[in-house]
Parts: sequence; structure tokens; C-alpha cells
Amino acid sequence: MLSYGRLAAFGAVLLSALLFACIETSAQQIPKDIAARTEIYAIPSLTISDHQFLTGDSNGKPVTVGGEFKIAQGTGRLPVVVLMHGSSGVGAGMDGWVRHFNAMGISTFVIDGFSGRGLTATGPNQALLGRLNFIVDIYHSLEILAKHPRVDPERIVLMGFSRGGQATLYASLDRFNKFWNKSGVQFAAYIPFYPDCSTSYLADTEVAARPIRIFHGTPDDYNPVASCKAYVTRLQEAKRDVVLTEYPDSAHGFDAGLIGNNTVVEATGSQTVRRCTIKEAEGGVLMNASTQAPFSYKDVCVELGPHVGGNPATALEARKAVSDFLQALFKLG
Repeated sequence: MLSYGRLAAFGAVLLSALLFACIETSAQQIPKDIAARTEIYAIPSLTISDHQFLTGDSNGKPVTVGGEFKIAQGTGRLPVVVLMHGSSGVGAGMDGWVRHFNAMGISTFVIDGFSGRGLTATGPNQALLGRLNFIVDIYHSLEILAKHPRVDPERIVLMGFSRGGQATLYASLDRFNKFWNKSGVQFAAYIPFYPDCSTSYLADTEVAARPIRIFHGTPDDYNPVASCKAYVTRLQEAKRDVVLTEYPDSAHGFDAGLIGNNTVVEATGSQTVRRCTIKEAEGGVLMNASTQAPFSYKDVCVELGPHVGGNPATALEARKAVSDFLQALFKLG
């Protein structure tokens, strides 16, 4: 017969075993789209003009931008998708992508390029921040991720939306990597959603030897797809690995359909360069091709009132296409 002391000890051991079993069971029951860990980063960056960016001039204003790193469930070094927002900042739609990627076993790093600069949006006044400034933030984020013990530095992909899609597309340029990317690694792929392709940069067909996958909508009157088609043609003629997927009935921001948005509305007061053709001249000056003068958001080609809105059907198609692409690229099981 067990003594009271031995019985108590036995009970304690049994209780501990049951407790650990419950904890382990609970951990196993956590939904896959919930990250195992979240880390918040202060990212040292710069606020600079487009001219400074294009000439490699780092004498800008030091700034700290934010980054939210969600480490997916899993072990060892995991793949990561870096996400760059558009002119409205980090919105509700970003969380849908984050949770989807986390469920795939892919970690995410969301950059906030606005809050640290005292901005909430640039839509009504795009001159508030240089068109290329997000690329500096992106490369500085890559420096953090390249050294992180839970990140596979060979499997980091960049994905962005609108203004962030523009930054994603042009972050692939060899020249810009040489000027600004000090991380020692390159992105494994670039996935721009509805970027603005109205600007031609010097040597802009010299891009990283990595896949570029662009997703756009036919009726987009914020960043028309036509200029992106023209750029893709030039890239393909240069034998670059680039594909543009175009969706009908899909306005600017069509992936908002992933969170149930199915209404297209006018973005009243927002600026668009849809009627502008901008070219980089020698010396890093962005020129209005029509006026042959330096481009300004006061130029007559800058218009107001583009349309934005989600399309649930094509949003799901695009998400599946991105998922299939990453599944193959990252060699996920």
C-alpha cells in the first residue's frame, strides 16, 4: 500500500505528464495561419529624393521605419515573403496575405514605410515621398533578414502592391542593387501587384537573374497595365524571366477581394500618372517625355480620381497563382 507521501508524489508526476500532454496537444491545434512568433523591428533607413536614389547619394535624412516579422510554424530556417504596402499604408488586406503565407509555412516581413516618416498616405500628394524611396527600406530589411537564424537567405521573396509594387519591380534592377543593397544576398523572386510602369530608367532591362511575376488588372486606371506590358516586352526581348498575368474586370487593388471587398469606387483626390511618360535622363533626373522638362506632380499629365476596389474571384485566382509559384520556388512539401 502506498504511503501518503508516495501517493502525493505519484499524483504530482501524473499531473505534470497530463499538463505537458495538454500543452503539446494545444500547440498542435494552433491554426496553421497563426504565426509561431512575432518580432517587431526598427529598421534604420533614409528619406531621399529620387535624384539622390538614382545617383547613389546617401546624404539623406536618417529615418527609422518599422517591420513586423511573423515566423511561421515550423523548424529551422524558413522561407520569407517581404511585403511592401502601397500609397494608403499597411491596410487590412495585408493581413490576409500574411495569414495565407504563414499557413503555407512561409514567414512574412511587413514593412511600414510611412509611420516612421510621419505619413499615413501619399495618394493625394505623391510628392510627399520619392517614388523610389521604398526600395531603400526594402534593402535595409533584407540586411536584417539575411542574418536572422530562422531565415533561409536563399529563399526570400519580395512582394508589393501599387506604390509598393513599383518598388518591388524596380528593386530587381542590377544598378539599384549595386547602389543600395548591402545585405550580401538577393531576393529569390519579385512579385509586383498592379505596379506603375510609366517610368523608364537607364539600364532598366539589366535585372537580377531571378523570376519576376507581375499581376495586374485590365481596367486599372490608377496604374494602367499598358505601360507594364510595354516594359515586360522589353524585358522579355532581353531574355529576362518575367511574366505578366492580367485579369479582366479587376480594378486597382483587386486583391482586396480576399477580405470580401467587391465594390469599385473612385479614389477621390488621389493622384495618378496614367497620362504621363517619365524617363530618366543622364545625371539621375526624371524627365517628363512630353514637356522635356523635369517631371513634377504639378504637371498637366497628372490626373485625379482613379478607381480602386476588390474582385473576390480574380483575387482568389491571383492568390492561387502566387501560392503555386512559391510552392515550386521554395520546394515546399
